[in-house]
Amino acid sequence: MQHIDPELAASRAVSLPELLSSRECRQARQQAWLARHPTTLLVLTLVVPGAVKDSPLTRQIFNLGWHALQQMHRQQGWHCLQAETIALPTGCEGFLSLQAEAHQVKDAAIQLEIGQPLGRLWDIDVLTPQGHILSRHEIGLPERRCLLCAQPAKLCARQRSHSTEQLLGEMERMLNAALSS
Repeated sequence: MQHIDPELAASRAVSLPELLSSRECRQARQQAWLARHPTTLLVLTLVVPGAVKDSPLTRQIFNLGWHALQQMHRQQGWHCLQAETIALPTGCEGFLSLQAEAHQVKDAAIQLEIGQPLGRLWDIDVLTPQGHILSRHEIGLPERRCLLCAQPAKLCARQRSHSTEQLLGEMERMLNAALSS
């Protein structure tokens, strides 16, 4: 299993242009993966508030998500053609090419997001071999909720309802709870 060392985190703020560039690069990596392996692609990133996307905290949460995804595909009996993690200042990314039906992979990923203590912090995208991302909305799930209240996360983020410190504190609390269980 690949492990990203939390002690080597960039721990610096990233700019909006860096984030946008990172998303474009991730989309290009996804297309390259799908060209190399025209099968279901699973991509793990994190939901991280604030400007610091790569920290010891986020790397620990990412590693636990990556481990859960590795276990998931083994338990399901899905053959993994390739797996790779990348540590970037804009956040860690994990890629898994799986020989499995995309909707089944998305269902299993959602069960992880719902059932695992840190699952709310994992952003698990599942792409079909044609490159279509299966969204929560498409499969009838509600949008993500805020970490601190019952409002939709997008609404709280747009209104800046909670401070970055409050959100990061909740992430740390969730990590500590997950590690102690």
